[in-house]
Amino acid sequence: MRIVYFGTADFAVPALRAVSEHVTLVVSQPDRPKGRGLKMQASPVKEAAMDLGSRVETPEKSRTVEFRDVLEAENADIFLVAAYGQILSQAVLDIPRRGCINLHGSILPKWRGAAPIQRGIEAGDTETGVTLMQMDRGMDTGDMIAIERIQMSGDETAGEVYGALSNLAGEMARAWMPKIAAGDYERTPQDHDLATMAPKVEKTEAELTADLDLNTAYNRFRAFTPAPGAYVVSELGQIKLHKIRPIQAVLGEPGTLVISEGEMIVAVKGGGLRFEEFQLEGRKRVLASEFLNGARLSPGMRFLR
Repeated sequence: MRIVYFGTADFAVPALRAVSEHVTLVVSQPDRPKGRGLKMQASPVKEAAMDLGSRVETPEKSRTVEFRDVLEAENADIFLVAAYGQILSQAVLDIPRRGCINLHGSILPKWRGAAPIQRGIEAGDTETGVTLMQMDRGMDTGDMIAIERIQMSGDETAGEVYGALSNLAGEMARAWMPKIAAGDYERTPQDHDLATMAPKVEKTEAELTADLDLNTAYNRFRAFTPAPGAYVVSELGQIKLHKIRPIQAVLGEPGTLVISEGEMIVAVKGGGLRFEEFQLEGRKRVLASEFLNGARLSPGMRFLR
């Protein structure tokens, strides 16, 4: 079995490790500047591939004629794709003997697109999963091969769900690649009428505002933690939220601070948000209990705009 593996983000690392003995080439996004110093940094998949001793290519565009020649030379049974970040052309999809197989972080046809985990949590879904699918030219529109599901309690952040689904994707890759290489699998077309889209998340969407009700505000926090990072704009400036909890039956004008027995609670429609761990601009992360010891706060201060 010969696999060319396409992946970039952390989500794709467990699946790469699961099938690494069969991978002849890893394809990832080019190194990008990151952090305050904007130093060039390899993708998580490239770093994992280097640890595994795998050969790595990082084309700016994977659809060029020159790179297609590289891919064709691999004589692959399967191109396995997970969180790669580029759309593959039909000419690339047609290269491997069994086609291109994708590990997608949702229960398709729900949440097609770039941010399926975040969009599902934002919408309040109680179930998510990974779909193993045969790729076609559309955006996550190909036939489904297998789906594995997990239940969500309603408190998990996107980071926690992301980790669980990435490990699940690894298990699915290990179990299914031999079957697919042998042609021993069935495909089920998606019901396109049931499709929903999961567009890329913009930073501005991660702000919690006073017009949101309790469930919407809490789900937005969960969906955008740790990235791009849920935040509020308060009288103290912008505050990045690391840990909050929903509180029922809180009295107060939405967006204003309620201080109750050493707790910081911000009123929203239908309840309140208890701030437990957060970070002011230019400051380190702090627990609310620590912050209250030195801060001069008063009930009614505006914490959501």
